[in-house]
Amino acid sequence: MVQRIYRDALLSISQHEQRVSLESSHIIDESYRMTIFLRELLSQMKDYVLAHGFLSKHEEIEFFRKIKPQILGKLIFYNKLYRIESSCPFSGGKMYQKYYSAELQSLKQEYTEQICNSDFFRYYRSGRTDLDHEYFELGKINFNGGLNSYVFEVDPHFSTYYDYKVSRIIANELLYSYLLSKISTDGSEAQVSDKDFYWTDSKNALIELIYALCASECISGGKIGIRKMSIVFQVLFRIQLGDIHHAFHRMKDRAGSRTSYLDHLKTSLEEYMDKDL
Repeated sequence: MVQRIYRDALLSISQHEQRVSLESSHIIDESYRMTIFLRELLSQMKDYVLAHGFLSKHEEIEFFRKIKPQILGKLIFYNKLYRIESSCPFSGGKMYQKYYSAELQSLKQEYTEQICNSDFFRYYRSGRTDLDHEYFELGKINFNGGLNSYVFEVDPHFSTYYDYKVSRIIANELLYSYLLSKISTDGSEAQVSDKDFYWTDSKNALIELIYALCASECISGGKIGIRKMSIVFQVLFRIQLGDIHHAFHRMKDRAGSRTSYLDHLKTSLEEYMDKDL
């Protein structure tokens, strides 16, 4: 049940992102519409959880570790993106660059002070699951850890506190990639404004391709790291990939072929070659 909800939610978000991207003429409108959509989707999820609950503790943990953070993380990202873009002075010039550089610096400071030095961040990034029953089950908030004050305002029936932590990690990854792309393109969106040029396969497929290119060291002699390479592809195809490291670790545990997209590329190319025979 949880896996189906997870797939449906991700598919719904991806389809809506693509449709809004094609219909919107400006990132401000795009981020606003995505914020409205994600807020409604999160509300629907909450209604479902409150009405049906969970069949097991495993389902509960899966929901608060994976499903809710994917929705809330993107909601935080698009809301922040709307605020950043609607406050941007103008496009181009030194002021433009300074504006996005300042936003990037602020994000890095928040990341350093509130996320990367925490025990939970190290736990989550390492892919551990042994403490999931403490972090992602309802009613198990440990107040001895000196939690942020907003924990007292969350709905205890729809939050474990740490699902919000995961959401912030996801949102910050997305925002980091976006701000870096704005700075690296020198204020010009001309390179990525073509509405006809976008990625139409799954995000996991693109992540698999990026890791393959990185592992083969076929770009810049292998001197470009996976993070920088992923940013290039995200800008090129106008797509947000989220936590690519977590997605890659899930690929390593796939049943059957672990390189399903690369296998598909090989088959497609061979079939295309055969057409000329």
